[in-house]
Amino acid sequence: MSTSHLLSLIVFVPWIGAALLALLRGTSPKLSRALALLFSLSTLGLGFVALASFDPGRTGYQFIERHDWIAALNVHYHLGLDGMSLILVLLTGIVSPAALLGSWHLKRDPRCFAILFLLLQGAALGVFLALDFFHWFLFWELSLVPAFFLIKLWGGPGASRAAYQFVIYTIGGSAFMLLGFAAIFAATGTLDFAQLTQLASDGELGAKLATLGGIWPEAVFVGVLLGLAVKVPLFPFHTWLPPAYAEAPTGVSMFLTGIMSKMGVYGFLRILWPLFPAQLHAAAPCLLWLALGGVVLGAFAAMKQTDLKRMVAYSSVNHLSYCLLALFAVSYATGRDGLHAEAATAALSGTILQMFNHGLSAAALFFCVGVLESRSNGKRGLDDFGGLRTVAPLFAGLCGIAMFSSLGLPGLNGFVGEFLIFRGVFGLDALAAAVACLGLFATAFFLLTFWQRVFHGPRAGAARGEFRDVAGFELAVLIPLVALMFLFGVLPQLLTGLFNPLITSWAGHLTLP
Repeated sequence: MSTSHLLSLIVFVPWIGAALLALLRGTSPKLSRALALLFSLSTLGLGFVALASFDPGRTGYQFIERHDWIAALNVHYHLGLDGMSLILVLLTGIVSPAALLGSWHLKRDPRCFAILFLLLQGAALGVFLALDFFHWFLFWELSLVPAFFLIKLWGGPGASRAAYQFVIYTIGGSAFMLLGFAAIFAATGTLDFAQLTQLASDGELGAKLATLGGIWPEAVFVGVLLGLAVKVPLFPFHTWLPPAYAEAPTGVSMFLTGIMSKMGVYGFLRILWPLFPAQLHAAAPCLLWLALGGVVLGAFAAMKQTDLKRMVAYSSVNHLSYCLLALFAVSYATGRDGLHAEAATAALSGTILQMFNHGLSAAALFFCVGVLESRSNGKRGLDDFGGLRTVAPLFAGLCGIAMFSSLGLPGLNGFVGEFLIFRGVFGLDALAAAVACLGLFATAFFLLTFWQRVFHGPRAGAARGEFRDVAGFELAVLIPLVALMFLFGVLPQLLTGLFNPLITSWAGHLTLP
């Protein structure tokens, strides 16, 4: 297969599917779901095509597509893929079909749901592959529209408020980022990430911004930072996340935590860190403690939840904060005497692995909570269940594996990323790593409490009635995710081999311009 337009196909095939479904007004719910699943699976198929031709030894972008677009603004249609992008494309290809299967039995207008979901999937892929801020930002913002309607129209009782809160927070953060890039364009005349990265590496980006009508590079940095911080989210910009994740339907929660949250971390690694290394280094001591707030307070907030969906939502805040902790620790240590390249490499490798591994385990956990909810007429409280292991042993086993993966049990995928992050952060800032251990302890507490209260003890709540074990499409969701947790827990090199040269290259340039 020709790879000349491979990246465009990855991005736009889900949108083609959405357009086709929009035209096929008379389709049955079954056909709508089947077509949506087929077009969603295209990402995984095309991702494997990219994987087969990908050269991990090259640190630059591959499969590049670059065409003139808006000459007056020096805007180009520019796509490219490196090891980090490939990991996220594959993650999207895995989580998206699983999320659609997780919403298979939604009764309200499945065709419209499928259209919005495919639009959301394509927008996320555009964020991971676009290399010009103009259309990168279009993809970034377009992802909000389907996500808003998916939460509002198919969510729980508080879905409307949660959807508006989600959009207001993210659009507010994006406005600051847009202003920042408007200043960058005025100063440099380009929005191309590769060109801007080169200018930043040569020390010219800050100088050009400083000469632009008194605009400080620090102000532009703060604008871009705010847009990305809300998306991850970085503590204390996280308050939109628990209600949005909790009120969204199961499949949408799976996609929000598995894919959309990674867009923010990706932005930190692709945009903020390369373009503003000096400013990020200066702000790193403060940002490091904010990331620790997400690690520790996110875990303790999860520990206090009785709503299982909100518990998993706060767990996502905790796990994604590990990624930011590693990045800020590396940035803080950059340029200092005693910077250990080995520790920096471990921290950055752990960040990318954590993005991928969290996407699998968190999506699986949200699906498991969705199974509990569907079996119990909407109940999902910690005290609404008990003894489920005896009536649904297969479900208990699969859910338990997902929980222990999220906890970081050795032999499962969640362990590898967290181990590398802590290995790296300890070598860069031992105090920060020590404080972050509090988050590990709290995570173990609330996940084991979940496991004990819901699956063990005497039968209680929903377990006293007829509680079916998982079967059919539910197994089609959980078994592949669990199998990948084992595979990448035992053979993490299958993933790390795709981005190790890229990380080594990053670590080799950790000096301030």
